[in-house]
Amino acid sequence: MEYDVIVVGGGASGLMAAVTAAGRGKRVLLLEKMDQAGRKLRITGKGRCNLTNTSPLRDTLPHIGSDARFLRNAYGRFFNQQLMDFFEQRGVALTVERGNRVFPASGKALDIFLALMHELEQNSNVTIRKNTTVKSIETFEGQATAVVLERGERIACRHIVLATGGLSYPTTGSTGAGYRMARELGHTVVEPVPSLVALKCAEKIPEELIGFQLKNVQLSLYEGSSNAPMFKSGVGEMTFVQDGLSGPIVLSASRIATRPLQSNQPLTARLDLKPGLSPEQLDRRLLADLDQNGTRIFNDALRLWLPAELIPLALPQLHIEYYKRLHQVTGEERRRLGRWLKGVEFTLTGTHDWNEAIVTQGGVALGEVNPKTMESRLVKGLYLVGELLDLDADTGGYNLQIAFSTGHAAGEAV
Repeated sequence: MEYDVIVVGGGASGLMAAVTAAGRGKRVLLLEKMDQAGRKLRITGKGRCNLTNTSPLRDTLPHIGSDARFLRNAYGRFFNQQLMDFFEQRGVALTVERGNRVFPASGKALDIFLALMHELEQNSNVTIRKNTTVKSIETFEGQATAVVLERGERIACRHIVLATGGLSYPTTGSTGAGYRMARELGHTVVEPVPSLVALKCAEKIPEELIGFQLKNVQLSLYEGSSNAPMFKSGVGEMTFVQDGLSGPIVLSASRIATRPLQSNQPLTARLDLKPGLSPEQLDRRLLADLDQNGTRIFNDALRLWLPAELIPLALPQLHIEYYKRLHQVTGEERRRLGRWLKGVEFTLTGTHDWNEAIVTQGGVALGEVNPKTMESRLVKGLYLVGELLDLDADTGGYNLQIAFSTGHAAGEAV
């Protein structure tokens, strides 16, 4: 059988590319290396699938790394509302949660995957082959001509969508093979690094603090001795892990921290436990609390300002006697406490690995891809989509929107 388009990879972007192309009457062959497609899609968002974000375009683009302008054309044709309509028209009820994040109302990522698969399986123009690994892409005079499978089979086609994903969650099939194939075809690949991943720190995390979640805190990153933050989160949640920090604001910070850390550049994270108070307001509150609770000992009184779980972290760093009465706390000690509450410092040493990274930062250079069609500027008939591109974003549904929008653009163009 002859095909109009071969889609290599059955993740979010590949499935959307196949659905879109098949919906236009194209004969589609979807090749998936695993025994099931959509493995990563089915576990995304802790199995709940934060598929998009309802924020308008002007508020969405600042959340995207590299060159967010690359997505303007694709988003202009298939953005959050079109994506939501797509799934709702196929019977998937959606709900919008805090931060404009969109989830299936069932709380099951599986519903998103099944809607896409049902669309493909009911279309007679679509052939799906699983357990099928593509080894290389053949070209002739700058035109894609065929895919060559690992076992030697050659399948001719002049339109090939490469949707193999990045390197995150390798157990789902993301091995970076797409980067290798893109390089073989002459593409520049920005070195992939883990993104949206926990950060390691030099400081020992007290055992009682591991797994503890802080809410309504703010995280900033500083390079070397600079007093100007290279990153500052919004107010959000953070979790302590055995060797460092995790949680939504930390994952967002990792997008900025990963490359400097891999280059052994010194980075400091400062955690503001009282982001709603200025240093002056906090100092006035501390003065009042010290005055009103003068006979309490410092160790016990720390609960006035901290969760109990944080006290083992605070006491060794504050250098204030544990059993000192509050009325004995000096002005310098009060200011030291205030500075600590507004900027608990952690010396960052690295990140967790690909097994925990939510997305890949880096990929095929955007200047080598047509932003309207996702077609390679180097190889005619080759389309590059999803995590394979040098595009990544904050948590909140932005990354899956990138995958669906780029996949849709390629599916429209083939």
